[in-house]
Amino acid sequence: VDAVDRVARLLAQAQRVLFITGAGVSADSGLPTYRGIGGLYHERLTAEGLTIEEALSGEMMARRPDISWKYIAEIEGNCRGARPNAAHRLIAAFEREKDLVCVLTQNVDGLHAEAGSRQLIEIHGNIRRLRCNDCMQARQVPDYAGLQIPPECPRCGGTLRPDIVLFGEPLPAGAVARLEHVLEAGLDLIVSIGTSSVFPYIAGPVMWAARQGLPTVEVNPGDTAVSRFVEYRLRMGASDALHELWYRTHPREPAED
Repeated sequence: VDAVDRVARLLAQAQRVLFITGAGVSADSGLPTYRGIGGLYHERLTAEGLTIEEALSGEMMARRPDISWKYIAEIEGNCRGARPNAAHRLIAAFEREKDLVCVLTQNVDGLHAEAGSRQLIEIHGNIRRLRCNDCMQARQVPDYAGLQIPPECPRCGGTLRPDIVLFGEPLPAGAVARLEHVLEAGLDLIVSIGTSSVFPYIAGPVMWAARQGLPTVEVNPGDTAVSRFVEYRLRMGASDALHELWYRTHPREPAED
């Protein structure tokens, strides 16, 4: 029996599953994979001579929102028009047939929600949600087409910002609390897909599960921070792996919502 068959059986039996996803899940939707925020600046400086981490920091957003917004808008432009792929859709399909399928994602592209995932922890936020620095009013936008950059809050005239975690900023407390609640309530299986797991809050649940003796799976073509700790490794891309895992235990296409 190959590893894919074993994992497919585990997934078929599990009723409470946590999927942890990174940029590799959105790669088949045409999105760049560097840190999940755009592979546009890998190892090169911006026009202002900044690293992308400096340009996309909370400090820069406070001091020079025009600089942060310039690069956020460029990243959003690269995401625009992207559609959920088979990996997003099949994770949502698993959620419809189990007691709990929770997705902890680092991606800010909103594609898991678009595919129908409901139990979703967007730990780095969502690029399509904007909030005001001053009055904290939030609004959802379909994309940034037609937005003046940086945009003004229609309510108080302050500067709007994307509701995403910029470099140097803390994680949203609500999202962290929801993750803790899911772990405490108990799980049958944790599956890490398409993430290098460099952040401790992304590697942490996998390490916790391994210590508890819970089954752990990693789907990633390359080696990552958790590769040597997981029970099962599938060296595959996200869409190919999810496709195989679904069709080895289901005779047909998933039902739509």
